[in-house]
Amino acid sequence: MTADQPDPIRPDAAGAVPPGWVRVDCHLHTVRSGDAVTTLDQLAERVERTGLDVVCITDHHAIDAATEALERDLGVRVIVGEEIRTPAGELIGLFLDERIPYVLPVDEVVARIRTQGGVVYAPHPFDPIRAGIREVNLSRLCEAGDLDVIEAFNAKIEDDAHNRAAWRVATAYGLPVAAGSDAHDPPGVGAAWVEMPDFDGPRDFVDALRQGRLVGEYRPHAPRFTPLRQVG
Repeated sequence: MTADQPDPIRPDAAGAVPPGWVRVDCHLHTVRSGDAVTTLDQLAERVERTGLDVVCITDHHAIDAATEALERDLGVRVIVGEEIRTPAGELIGLFLDERIPYVLPVDEVVARIRTQGGVVYAPHPFDPIRAGIREVNLSRLCEAGDLDVIEAFNAKIEDDAHNRAAWRVATAYGLPVAAGSDAHDPPGVGAAWVEMPDFDGPRDFVDALRQGRLVGEYRPHAPRFTPLRQVG
């Protein structure tokens, strides 16, 4: 995404990536999140269909599904992440080795991600329906150099203006942008990704994002819960 191209490319128009590039879905969930239904087997089936090369598994307050995925052959490279609720809103840590508890102060969460050598990622910061980092805290983190990546396309946001607001903040602070399906069910996987140069490790990942292009389309939210069937 560049200053003159804020709109993502639709997946069906993405085409082949250049040699040495990969498709990365930077934000998705498995059943381990508690409000998602995708199993690792279903994830493997979906990434084969969509042609993703890398997935960041960012479950809510859990990394066990992501670490299990590392030990299995899902046909895709896996980055261990976690979506962490703080009093200031949600942050994602990528390239984690250990789970980070929720409801810690945001500065402590940033410090714990950095201690692990991870990437601090702000998901859906302007979506009023979800608890992203809001503008005041987002700006403070940017000014302090505590944020590495801003999600400028989230496929589940219902109003495109919220993604565009995130893109403008990233541009203002010179931060790379990312795209994530935020999938909570199998059909959502592949709704968004970044096409970017291949990378080796967290710092290389952030640098490669600066050259990437966002691919995505809006898809409806999956139901959070399945109502119980009435008996009798």
